[in-house]
Order: sequence, then C-alpha cells, then structure tokens
Amino acid sequence: MSTIFDCGEATLSRRGLLGAATLAGLAGAGVSTQLAYADPGYTGDTLVVLSLHGGFDGLSALAPIGDPDYYKARPNIGVPKAQVIAGDGTFGLHPALAPLLPLWKSGQLAGVHAVGQPNPTRSHFAAMEAMENAAPGTSIRSGWLERMLGASGATGALAGVSVGHAMPDRLFAGPTPSVSMASVDKFTLAGDSAKRPVAAALRAMYADAPQLLAGPALAADGALIATAAVRGTAYTPGATYPATELGTALRDVARLIKANVGLATAAVDCGDWDMHEGLGTTAKGQRMHDNLTDLALALAAFAADLGPEGMKSVTLLTISEFGRRVQENGSRGADHGHGNAMLLLGGGVKGGQVYAKWPGLAPAALVAGDLAATTDYRSVIGEILQKRCGFGSLSQVFPSITPSTFGLVSAR
Repeated sequence: MSTIFDCGEATLSRRGLLGAATLAGLAGAGVSTQLAYADPGYTGDTLVVLSLHGGFDGLSALAPIGDPDYYKARPNIGVPKAQVIAGDGTFGLHPALAPLLPLWKSGQLAGVHAVGQPNPTRSHFAAMEAMENAAPGTSIRSGWLERMLGASGATGALAGVSVGHAMPDRLFAGPTPSVSMASVDKFTLAGDSAKRPVAAALRAMYADAPQLLAGPALAADGALIATAAVRGTAYTPGATYPATELGTALRDVARLIKANVGLATAAVDCGDWDMHEGLGTTAKGQRMHDNLTDLALALAAFAADLGPEGMKSVTLLTISEFGRRVQENGSRGADHGHGNAMLLLGGGVKGGQVYAKWPGLAPAALVAGDLAATTDYRSVIGEILQKRCGFGSLSQVFPSITPSTFGLVSAR
C-alpha cells in the first residue's frame, strides 16, 4: 500500500487506510522531485531520474547530423551541422546544451539514441503510465522505482518522496510508503508548534494502533523528523542554480545527497516538451533552444554543486514518454512520435559520445513515420542498475529485460 503525504499549506492526503488524517501540503507547478532514502546498507549510486514530460525531441537535442534524411524531413527545424557543439559526425549536440559541454568533454555526459517502449502509443497518458510502470504484458501494477527500492532493501523513514505539483506518482506506486512535499524547506506539518503539538498528537493517536494502521502515520512522522534534521544545517550550494522550477528541484536533490541521508533515488519531473508548434530554429528565443538552455543550466549547476567527488556516486538519466515525429509539421514543430534519446550524467558514465543502434531516417526505416526504437529504455536503465546500483538481477525491477551491452557506465 502506497502512502502519500503533502506537507505545507494544502492538505496532506494518503492513499490507503490513513485517509482520515489531514496534514497540510504545498503544491508546486511544472516540476516535481521524488526522493527516496535507502537504508545505510545501500552502497550503490544515487539514481536520479529526470522525466521530461510532453515528448522530448531527441532529434533536436542529439541531432543525427550524419543522416541526410534528417535534413530532408526537417528543412526548417533541423539543427545545422555547422552549429552543433560536439559530436562525432553522426550525431551532434544542440548548441543550447553548451553549459553541458565541459561535462561532455570530461566524459561525464553521454547520450543514447533510438530508445523507446515496446508498445508505442501517441497518447501522453498511456505512454507515461506504461513508462513509469515498465512492466507491459504483466499483471504488475507498481512503479519501477518502487520495485527498485523494494529490491534494494530501502525501508528508511524517507524511502520515497515526491516534491512539487507535477508528480510522476506511478514511479513509486506500490507497497513502499511515499511522501510528497513541495520542497525540503517547506516540508513541515502545518500548525505544529510547542503551543499546538500536532505531530505529537498524531504520534500518540497511532502509538497503540495495529501496524496496518499505525505504519503510514509513523512513517510520516519519521519523514518529518528526518527532513527537519536536514533543515537544521545551513545549506549553501556549491553552484548557482537557475531560477527555474527544475533548478530548484535539483538543488534539493543535491542538498539531500550532500547531507548524507542515504538517498538511493530521486525523480524529478520537468514538463513543457510537447512542441507541436514553434519548436523553432537554434536561435535564442526559440522554444526548443530556450527549454534546452534551462535544462542544461540546471544539470550543469547540479554537477558543479556536487563536484567531481560527489558525482562519483551519482548517476542521472532522462526519460520521456515518446519522441517527436521525424517530419516537421506546418507549424514548425513536430507531432507525437516514437524513438527518442536519453541523456546520462554521472561520475561512472562513459561519456563524450552517443550510443545507438541507429536504424536510419530513410522512409522505409521509419515506423509509421517515426524513428524506430532499436533499444528498450529499460535495458539502458538495467545496465545502470547492475553496474552502478549493485543489482545482480533485474527480474524484480524489469521482468524479462536484459541490460544493454553498450558499456554506458563503468562498474563500481
């Protein structure tokens, strides 16, 4: 049974039997951060999952500049070869990703192209639900991050936390309790004080209750205590984050990592990638350019805040429910597609390159007009789970999936 607590100025709600308990919660907008703390025995990387909701255009971010059919399909919005900032002649980075160039050159940033889901759909809701569940064709209804936490033995007070409004809740759906907060600083019980001890009253109310009832309440209490301990230490980030929701979310993740609270996984949600119109050229002020700039600045600040030593035990990856169609539309955008690209960032990443089993963009190679997905996104994550997070088998997380053999990351 999953438990969700929203603490701040709105109401704390829970899935399950503790629905009568009301706490206050604060909802953000556009970005959410989910944080999960493992037991001290967890020795793998902190896995940061950045969901780019809306359908990220991997064909712009990691442009296939060596494929002539790319420019035939995108005469107005294709990224010119002369403007990419790095690459190998086959792929090139969009110029708006310039803040990430030092990480690319140092080998901490990589791309994986032509990735996707086994059952493509152009429905945002259906595609995101399938991606966060990651067990199509089975009776499993939990989220894959929840399964990862369960398999890792993470049972701490903050085993799963989501921060913000646009929460990828399904990632943590399942028996592991989860906590929802607007931010680390605002995760407090509304009205709780020495004069009005709400937390103490809640604790006493469930002290003698059966575990089935008391568990969620006591888990919430533990999460409040643990988060308060983090706030008790002044935090000055080691980098300047952009004043965006994504920047604020990643700042919270870095803060928790540096606080040594045993953070096992963090999921951050960032939207506004559904660019049916006005995706634009590579110029500043164009929608894709500006969104990629915001993304790059936030990721660069996150890496700088943790520093080379901190990044040694962190792996960040991006996922999106689907890519965009190869052919641009009449509004200088691109409609819902299939195959896409992922970004990988971390000290164990073998970066400075794009990994792909590239199918090509010739009309005969496309799947209903879309880039074919030649690599299952779960196999990419699976390689990271095995090499960086200590998973010997993927069966408890991704049934019937074998890890990719790209050599994306080094073993810990």
